[in-house]
Amino acid sequence: MNIAVLSGKGGTGKTTVSTNLALALQANYIDCDVEEPNGFLFLKPSIEKTEQVMVEYPVMDDKKCVACRECIKVCQFHALAKVKDKVILFEKLCHGCGACKIICKYDAIIYNQREIGKIETGQTRNIHCSRGILNIGEPMAVPVIKKLLQNISEGNYIIDCPPGTSCNVVNTLRYVDGAILVTEPSEFGLHDLKIAVEVVKMFQIPFGIIINKDDGKDNIIRQYCKKENIQIIGAIPYSKEIAQVYSKGDILYDHFKIKPIFKKLANRSKEVLQWN
Repeated sequence: MNIAVLSGKGGTGKTTVSTNLALALQANYIDCDVEEPNGFLFLKPSIEKTEQVMVEYPVMDDKKCVACRECIKVCQFHALAKVKDKVILFEKLCHGCGACKIICKYDAIIYNQREIGKIETGQTRNIHCSRGILNIGEPMAVPVIKKLLQNISEGNYIIDCPPGTSCNVVNTLRYVDGAILVTEPSEFGLHDLKIAVEVVKMFQIPFGIIINKDDGKDNIIRQYCKKENIQIIGAIPYSKEIAQVYSKGDILYDHFKIKPIFKKLANRSKEVLQWN
């Protein structure tokens, strides 16, 4: 079973929940937050394999190109432009769709490949870990995410999604059977949680809520979930001790006072999401 852990905004504790639940459930871990993957900082797997992520981009043959502008007109991503008598490419805007090559009557376009990121895989504590890393300066994370998830094997996976609700998250949700939404009891947390809820509903994915930095009161998140009939999986208390452990890069699940919290969250997640 593949469970996505996502949040409407960054900084809610998504990676904290993902890494610790992976250990509590003994599920494999995938970090799809390829622009800033930090799950490995906590899990510390031994890296066994590194693989390049390549994308295709068009190359113009100046001897054949007559600068007719048909390729520019067909490009929906504005990656091509005519400067004087020459067509130039803004390669980081190119999505590699191939439309320019198809439309070219003069066979003046070929496709080459370039690296935009990499995939790292390894092992820790009897679970398989993988993450995507987008190269600095690259604007498009989706090809790395797709490469990371396309060969996902059978088993149980916790998938640490990118923050927000952009196309990066949408492409991740295509591979999951359930979702855990992590939020915090604040106006910003509630605002972005509502957006995330609409996204998972659009995919008809069963989901539940984990409240991080919970104050133990009938806060705005609990009120919202009650009103909308959304199941709360559980909560992580607002705790100085938890903050201290996290700030050191340690796994919360390893600390005997905190471990029962994640055991409870793991068991409740199985109930809400009908684990396996």
